[in-house]
Amino acid sequence: MDYFQLKDGVLHAENVSLAAIAEAVGTPVYVYSRATLERHARVFREALSGLPSIHLAFAVKSNPNLAVLRVLAREGYGADVVSAGEMHRALAAGIAGSDIVFSGVGKTAREMTEALDAGLGQFNLESEEEGVELAALAAARGVRAVATLRVNPDVDARTHAKISTGKAENKFGVAYDAAPAIYARLCALDGLEMRGLAVHIGSQIGDLEPSRQAFLKMGALMESLRSQGLEVTHMDLGGGLGVPYRSGESLPGPAEYGAMVASVARDWGVTVMFEPGRVISGNSGVLVTEVIRVKPGAINPFVVVDAAMNDLARPAMYDAWHDFAAVTPTGETMIANVVGPICESSDTFAMGREIDAVKAGDLAVFRTAGAYGATMANTYNSRPLVPEVMVDGDKWSVVAERIEPAAILATERVPEWLE
Repeated sequence: MDYFQLKDGVLHAENVSLAAIAEAVGTPVYVYSRATLERHARVFREALSGLPSIHLAFAVKSNPNLAVLRVLAREGYGADVVSAGEMHRALAAGIAGSDIVFSGVGKTAREMTEALDAGLGQFNLESEEEGVELAALAAARGVRAVATLRVNPDVDARTHAKISTGKAENKFGVAYDAAPAIYARLCALDGLEMRGLAVHIGSQIGDLEPSRQAFLKMGALMESLRSQGLEVTHMDLGGGLGVPYRSGESLPGPAEYGAMVASVARDWGVTVMFEPGRVISGNSGVLVTEVIRVKPGAINPFVVVDAAMNDLARPAMYDAWHDFAAVTPTGETMIANVVGPICESSDTFAMGREIDAVKAGDLAVFRTAGAYGATMANTYNSRPLVPEVMVDGDKWSVVAERIEPAAILATERVPEWLE
């Protein structure tokens, strides 16, 4: 459920008309609903009530906006970060360093040093080499870095190939069979406090069985480590639960996911950690756009909108679907291709799709754009960087300004020898 609904024939975010926001801020613009964020955060937590001890860390990569992070911090969420930049955002949002988990396959020495100095709660180690380097950095500071070892269980998440992370050929984690020996060697390092294992098999997961199989394998690995006298107090099961992008689509929700996890992990005797992202933020946002013109096509007309692949990259990158809806629908529909203005054939949002009938000057939205939307935006074709707005009841505020091409141009320099 989200809080983007028609009121008096106009699409609203909670109690604010999207047309009013577009008039004030311009388009394209991302709009987030605080009520939706809070509801999803609470539903996910409640779904895990069958586990005796949990830790929730929002996957910052899905939506790193400071206001979004502040809302989730107030809901008691920590943060899962994959860079020092994301770490500093989480800290700025009021999330305690001890509640931040540092994931990611390419942590640099500088980033690990910054994280140690910030008192981060956990490092998810992607390799033995990373663990050795972290141990040395921590020992040099007279501290011990708290860590888990990320394991690649060689389980296919049955999601898009570009967001699958748990197969043997993926770059993440250490091989399952090699994990016991690596974990034991890391436990012997002075600068590390190894406390468990981590796993994450992919994103936009719509079938829970691969996750269940991965978690069963991780449970068996945990017992193997304990049988060797090694301590395991935390098991990080990552995130990846999918959300419906198409109207009428049905996917397993938090309640089903929570029941599955509890059936596997209830008696592990550990704190079970989760890193939800899309399932919290996905439906909390829309991208508002204006129709530039409707252009005749060989088969179907092209609805050319002012949002582009640089504002919402998922369709171009993953052939991803986002529902397209008029802000003020008439009840009529049309079959059309929805495209952006960038000079790339991949700047396409929908082909031959039945949509609300629109014409030049009309406003529309791409739904379910709160995750992997603004965070993946760029300035290709020297376009502005898209702004972001948050709505709270009948109030709203710009939470990220539009960055115009002139501001970006001002950061560039022509060397003297080209003058």
